Amino acid sequence: MTQPARSDEPIWWALFSAGGVCFAVLIPGVILTLAIAYPLGLLPENALDYAKIRQWLFSDYWGLAGLVLVGAGLCLPLFHAMHRVHHGMHDLMLRAGGWGKVLCYGSASLLSVLALYFWYLGLSAS
Repeated sequence: MTQPARSDEPIWWALFSAGGVCFAVLIPGVILTLAIAYPLGLLPENALDYAKIRQWLFSDYWGLAGLVLVGAGLCLPLFHAMHRVHHGMHDLMLRAGGWGKVLCYGSASLLSVLALYFWYLGLSAS
């Protein structure tokens, strides 16, 4: 009996799923806050003050929350989007093979590392 070939697809599907969930949970909250609650005056005047948000995202106590927001709000949806692009190329019969996978997931990885690096620079500057 032969062993089935191992695949890396479960990793990409897990990142796709996690990115879709984070995107579906975070984006409605952001829209509710920025497009509805703040313009209607339901939030305090200085609720979206840059210095206040920066202090919250990069403080020693709340720094982990900033990391989670960057990871859940940027990195995981990047993998979600690039997984869709990769499978969209397949559906359009653009057989990119391994290069398409490297291009899609590599760009999502690179952008994720850059996002976390810039978050870290903001943390170290605080």
